Amino acid sequence: MTDPRDVVTALLQASESGDPEEVVSHMSDDVVWQNVPLPPARGKATVAKQFRAMHKVITDVEVHIHNIAANGDVVLTERTDVIGRGAFRAEFWVCGTFVVRDGKVVLWRDYYDNATFLFAVLKGLGRAAFVTARAKLSR
Repeated sequence: MTDPRDVVTALLQASESGDPEEVVSHMSDDVVWQNVPLPPARGKATVAKQFRAMHKVITDVEVHIHNIAANGDVVLTERTDVIGRGAFRAEFWVCGTFVVRDGKVVLWRDYYDNATFLFAVLKGLGRAAFVTARAKLSR
């Protein structure tokens, strides 16, 4: 796979698997991954460790790419990410910047509005509480 858009698409699809090794297989050894404004994770081992920790809490991930554009090795995405666990589900808009070299992602930086993310999480928690309460009442 050499087209940078294809590499990024494969990486984002791998992120839905819940398998950190599959995700980092699309990255260079010295990759930098950052969810702005959080500090960056540097190196494949650190990124895999963070994905493992995230997937202990979040078991379901969906990535819906709306737009993807490349200028040489730089790829930009507009997408909706969906995270969930059980009845909890949060959807939020994300813009990503990726740099691809030699068929591997060397930089993955995501930007999203913190207020929108917080609202999505609160909405997801409210929905989960409602589903859980309704299930208890119907027993």
